[in-house]
Amino acid sequence: MTQNQPKWTEIEHLPEWDEEFYEVYTAKKHGKWVMLKTLRPGYRDKEEFLEMIGKEFDVRYNLAHPNIIMINDFEEVPGLGMCIITDDVYGDSLRKLLDKGEVTPEIKETLVYRLADAIGYIQQNHIIHHPIRPETIIFTEKIRNLKVIDVGFDQRAHLSPTAAAEDIRSYGAVLKEVLDKTGDHDQHLRRIADRCLSADPRKRFRDVPDLKMALSGKSNKRLYMLIIAFLLLMTVILGYLSIKNPML
Repeated sequence: MTQNQPKWTEIEHLPEWDEEFYEVYTAKKHGKWVMLKTLRPGYRDKEEFLEMIGKEFDVRYNLAHPNIIMINDFEEVPGLGMCIITDDVYGDSLRKLLDKGEVTPEIKETLVYRLADAIGYIQQNHIIHHPIRPETIIFTEKIRNLKVIDVGFDQRAHLSPTAAAEDIRSYGAVLKEVLDKTGDHDQHLRRIADRCLSADPRKRFRDVPDLKMALSGKSNKRLYMLIIAFLLLMTVILGYLSIKNPML
């Protein structure tokens, strides 16, 4: 980097990644690619919105998960105002891949497991966020790693049951759309999507660990049955031994 080289270069707007109050850009900072998230022009001079983007930075700065976009800094960028600076995760949104018919079996498998992991991490940190949608799920350009963007604007001492349930519903909605648009007839995954979206709360997954057990082909009910079977077997064995040897 030469002394006269500008700090910010090759700033480019990415309209498909924009959010309700924000615009998203790719740029080079000192020659290194990064992503920029900034307020839309109509909000950049309004105090309440400046506080909003500042709070989002505070909430997300300490998050560290391989499937969540990492935040590096919060600073003024010429022409854009205050920006949240993140790692460069240039690639394609799940929405774009669905629209282009480019969701491969490998992308689908990554989505099923890594999205559940990311949601679990967000919940562990009691992060309040907008619903996860195909537009906020990015697959990186080369290795197709999954990255979730727009993952939080507030943090609470405890996550409400409603917020936790909404994450399960969002997961089901994304999974169902992927299965439908790719023509996938995997009945196991379809049953999981249907449970996530069930109108009856009693039929939904209780939490993300319960969902992940189902994804792996396990369930709490099956586990309990195995435990009960083991205990019954041990009771029979001990009963038999006590008959054979009354001194036991």
